[in-house]
Amino acid sequence: MDDQSRRRFLQTLAVAAPSLMVVNQLMAQVPDTFSPDIGPYPDAWLPDGVRSRFVDNVNGLRIHVLEAGYETPNRPALLLLHGFPELAYSWRNIMVPLAEAGYHVFAPDVRGYGRTTGWDSDYDADLTPFRTLNKIRDALGLVMAFGYTHVDAVIGHDAGSPLAGWCALTRPDIFRSVVMMSAPFGGIPSIPFDTVNNPPPARNTTGPSIYENLATLPRPRKHYQRYYRTREANENMWHASQGISDFIRGYYHYKSADWDGNKPYRLAARTAQEWAKMPTYYIMDYADGMAETVAKVMPTAAHTNRNQWLTNAELAVYAEEYGRISFQGGLNGYRMGGAGIGAAETQLYAGKTIDQPSMFISGASDWGTYQSPGSFERMQEVNCTDMRAVLLVPGAGHWVQQEQPQPTSGHILDFLGSLG
Repeated sequence: MDDQSRRRFLQTLAVAAPSLMVVNQLMAQVPDTFSPDIGPYPDAWLPDGVRSRFVDNVNGLRIHVLEAGYETPNRPALLLLHGFPELAYSWRNIMVPLAEAGYHVFAPDVRGYGRTTGWDSDYDADLTPFRTLNKIRDALGLVMAFGYTHVDAVIGHDAGSPLAGWCALTRPDIFRSVVMMSAPFGGIPSIPFDTVNNPPPARNTTGPSIYENLATLPRPRKHYQRYYRTREANENMWHASQGISDFIRGYYHYKSADWDGNKPYRLAARTAQEWAKMPTYYIMDYADGMAETVAKVMPTAAHTNRNQWLTNAELAVYAEEYGRISFQGGLNGYRMGGAGIGAAETQLYAGKTIDQPSMFISGASDWGTYQSPGSFERMQEVNCTDMRAVLLVPGAGHWVQQEQPQPTSGHILDFLGSLG
C-alpha cells in the first residue's frame, strides 16, 4: 500500500473510530506528500517578483516551481536545482537579480521534496525512480514543459550540483552551460578497459572498509551518508526532540559561516583518520543521530535574532514543509546512490566529460568543497574541460546562495555574460 492509500485508509478509520488514539499516532507517521488540495505558496512567503505554481504531467510528477522573470516572453532560461535539506525556496534570494538581468528563472522542488508530488515517501518504497537518469528526465521534462528547447544554464547546489553536472554531461544540447555549487562534480563511473589479455589484479576485499575504520577510531565515528541510508534517520530528524524548527535552525547554522569551527582545508587522503578531521555534520559521532549532533551547536537566541540570511519567518517555511512531508524523500536519494541503483546505466557515459562552459562556486567556509578528497581537483583538471571560474565566496559556508546572495548572483551573471 502506498502512502496515499494508507493515508486515505487511516482517515476512513479515524472517522469510524475517532476515539482511538492509535489512529492519530499512525497518522502522524505517514508524511502528507500526496495531499490533493496542497496549493502554491502564500505570496507573503516570497520576494516580490517570485511566484509559486505547479507544472503537471512531468515524468509522472506534479512539480511545484518557483518562477521569476515570467512577465516577458522569449527570455533566455535558467534552471535551478536545490539540494538537501533544501527546497526551491532555497533560491529565493538570487532569483530576482537573475530575472532583472533578463532571464526567465525557474526552480523546482525536485523529486522527493516540498510540494512536488508523484513520488513515494515510504522507506520501503521502490528507489528506482530516484536514480540519476530519471531525475535528469524530470529536469528535461520541466524545461520542455515551459516551452524551451534549451536553457542557458543549469545551476545546482549541494545534491543538486552533481545533478546539474549530469544534466550538462548527458544533454549538452539542452543544458548549454552549468554552474555547480558546494559539491564538486566527481565524474563518471568507468568501465574496465583493455582486460581481454590484461586481466585486472584481484581486488583486496579482506581488510576493513573506511567505514569500519571510522567506527574503530579512539573516538568512534560514522559517515553522514551512511547514517542517512538507515531506517531511523528520518524519524530522528523529523521528530527531533528539540522540534523540527530548532533542528533545521541548528543544521543550517552548523554548516554555515556563522559557526566559527568551519575552517575547511584539503584533506591528505581518503582515510578514516583524515575524514575524522571534518565536523560532525559530515563525520558523526557514532552513537549520535543528526538531531543530537546539531543540538550540541545551537546558536544563541541573540545570534538567531541577528541572522539576516535565515530569518525566523524564512525558517518557518522550511519547518512547515519538512514537518508536513518528512525528510524521507531526500534521504531516498542518498539511499539510491548507496544501493548502486542505476549505476550500470550511468556507465553508458563512461569517458565523457563536461565540455560546455562550467563554473564552481562554494563558500570559503564550506567543508563540502573538500569532503571527498580529490574530487575538487578532478573536477577542474579532468571532468570539466571548459571551467571558466572556481570561486570560494568569503562570508559563506555551505548555503552560499542564501548566506551571500549578492556576490553569488553577481558571479553567476559574470559567468553568463562570458558565454557570448
